[in-house]
Amino acid sequence: MKDLFGSPGKVSGLVLRVGQCLFAAASIAVMASASSFSTTTAFCYLIASMTLQGLWSFGLACLDIRALRRQIDLRNHVLVSLFVVGDWVTSILSLAAACSSAGVIVLFTRDTDFCREDKHLGCSMFKISIALAFISWFLLAISSYVTFWLLASI
Repeated sequence: MKDLFGSPGKVSGLVLRVGQCLFAAASIAVMASASSFSTTTAFCYLIASMTLQGLWSFGLACLDIRALRRQIDLRNHVLVSLFVVGDWVTSILSLAAACSSAGVIVLFTRDTDFCREDKHLGCSMFKISIALAFISWFLLAISSYVTFWLLASI
């Protein structure tokens, strides 16, 4: 069986999980620092989704650290199945949250002029948070793709 880049229990998998966790936390922090983010449901959904993704990635990063320290092989059918389901669920939720938030910010900037009229809205902070959410999702998509192929090879 080949060692795939980003496999659970490998250094590359740990790097992906830490990156997911950091970008999700940064997205939450930037969104929460913007004023009046809680008035829009899509932005609240982004916070909830990034929180779930950050917790999931942090938990798997801790598992990767333990596996690396103790030389444990995490490639058994039950664990990889759990990784696949968790990665795909959090990936779908994160992509949906990032896309819906991006749609709202496009509406605010191009169609309704909320960002030009209301300087307290913090549209630039919303854009940064959404970009960080997309980066976090992209790293999660790589992990979910790798675990899917790992499950197929077990």
